[in-house]
Amino acid sequence: MRGRRLASIGVGAAVLVYAAYAMLLVSAHRALVYPFHSQSTLDLPGFARAEVSGGAVPVVAWVHDAGAGAPVVVYFMGNVGALPAFEEMLSHHAGAGRSVVAMGYRGGGGVPGAPSEETLKADALVLVDGLQQVLPEHGPIVLHGYSMGTGLATFAASERDVSGVVLEAPYARLCEIMARQAYVPACWIPGVDHWRSIDAARRVEEPTLVVHGTLDSVIPYAHGQRMAQALPNGELVPVPLGGHDILMQRPGYLEAIDSFFDRVAKR
Repeated sequence: MRGRRLASIGVGAAVLVYAAYAMLLVSAHRALVYPFHSQSTLDLPGFARAEVSGGAVPVVAWVHDAGAGAPVVVYFMGNVGALPAFEEMLSHHAGAGRSVVAMGYRGGGGVPGAPSEETLKADALVLVDGLQQVLPEHGPIVLHGYSMGTGLATFAASERDVSGVVLEAPYARLCEIMARQAYVPACWIPGVDHWRSIDAARRVEEPTLVVHGTLDSVIPYAHGQRMAQALPNGELVPVPLGGHDILMQRPGYLEAIDSFFDRVAKR
């Protein structure tokens, strides 16, 4: 009898500890999902800081204007939160004759505010709706998201009409990644930013290119497969031996993106 009581006490204590851990995750998860430590701002030739109005606060973006009628890339970065980390891709788009509007994230890269799923998604829609403010003669719009930014690109495409979407290392549900890393059922915990991209993907009618490294250990390749299957017009391009951060160095990666732009975003 005494042994059973001790076992019950032990189980109860374990449950309490786990519940406390889950509550800690709710209060601290945004610091983990949005680790925007760098406040460095983009200093890339041909790009200028701009503000787009239309929401509760102006949305900060960095803009490259390739001229009247040029296709425009609306770029949503990963959770580094500072655009200098993505200069190589931004330079590639600009060098290919595309205008670029790269969104700054609240709380990172010198942008004031606090990030959350709700605020970042609201900012993404304001940016797409307000492109005329910064590029009054832009051409076809293609949304390009990387890692965390794929959630913004997918959401915006599900809510607005664009010419195409590029999703680079997307997740089906970001809360699944949190659950795998934190050992809690994050997708079932209220108050956690879930980022259920796969739900929005089913509403995206535009041609969508999904590019994913087969050896991605941060967002497993299976997430890219699921997203491509959920998208009505999704195309999956696996990057053999590609990880999460070095896709640009893998053969065929940039060629796939450029070919997609040639198809969906001609002047």
